[in-house]
Amino acid sequence: MNDMTDYKEIRHLLHEHPQTAGNEQFAHDLIVKHLQGLHPDKVYTHVGGYGVIALWGKDASAPTVAFRADSDALPIGHRCGHDGHTTILLRLAELVDENVSAFQHINILLLWQPAEETGEGARAMLESGILQQYNIQSFYALHNLPGYPLGTVVLCPRTFAAASTGVVYHLDGRETHASTPELGINPGMAIAEIINRFNGFNGRDGEFRQSTLICVRIGQPAFGTSAGHGEVMFTLRAFTNDEMEKLLSEANQVVDEVSSRYGLKVSRSLVEPFRATENNGDCVEAIEKAAEDVPLCVRYQMEPNRWSEDFAEYLLHFKGAMFGIGSGEHQPELHHPDYDFPDALIEPAAQLFFRLASEL
Repeated sequence: MNDMTDYKEIRHLLHEHPQTAGNEQFAHDLIVKHLQGLHPDKVYTHVGGYGVIALWGKDASAPTVAFRADSDALPIGHRCGHDGHTTILLRLAELVDENVSAFQHINILLLWQPAEETGEGARAMLESGILQQYNIQSFYALHNLPGYPLGTVVLCPRTFAAASTGVVYHLDGRETHASTPELGINPGMAIAEIINRFNGFNGRDGEFRQSTLICVRIGQPAFGTSAGHGEVMFTLRAFTNDEMEKLLSEANQVVDEVSSRYGLKVSRSLVEPFRATENNGDCVEAIEKAAEDVPLCVRYQMEPNRWSEDFAEYLLHFKGAMFGIGSGEHQPELHHPDYDFPDALIEPAAQLFFRLASEL
């Protein structure tokens, strides 16, 4: 399949069959079928759900370079470009297969991962134990970035994407008749104070930290009853894992202190927690060199992206880096209903990955 038209057709086929996290069977089967026309030494299917891993190499202890693509879609379709990411790695598989003699002393590991949008896919792939069987020296992934010139490689020297988590606080007091609210414990004033205190987290001490109010629920629409239960939900963000841990700890302390003062019982739960995608400096330099070899323009972005990526989970275990590739200055933003991955990125992105493999 060395005709790019074929890869455009593959990408369009994926685009026409979007499946959300945990339901990516169409993409899984398409990937496996494509690999059957190539000659990998091993193919692992249904990894962590509908994930696929392909290996070129026979010695598990040999230096290994790994590449990840994500395959899930949003409920509104492939509006994040994962159809493009999947296709890029399929093209890379062909490039590796055609040049397998150049990789006699190393392994190439390609991962098509499900469930990136929920933050569950990377953890599921790691929990399979397959990656730990190989001597992974470097691990790479990309994400298309609207707002940048088409094909521009966007590098972040440290963190590529922020840590984030949803957090739900449940506050339990005591209901009473609305005519005698002093006999109950209403969480309303406590929630108001918590919201105000969380506002103070934003941008403190020069470090990026963000608290976004998501949802508030207090009581029921029963006008004879003073509320006795409430929930308040936030999304917390920070640019490093250390700063995220501090922010979450401070948030919990605020809620505990306020709840105690108002006589409320508190419980909490995290929703879709993502770690910060913290890049390795050597791997960032390798991406820059590979991009120049393609050649592609390179731009450094000093501030991390505020959104989150579960590729961070791999970087807790292996040295690696994630980078962006521009999908056009006038493209709609990611997750916009009109967003569509540009086919023109498939070949240069695959060539960049191939050069990274060759460097090892």
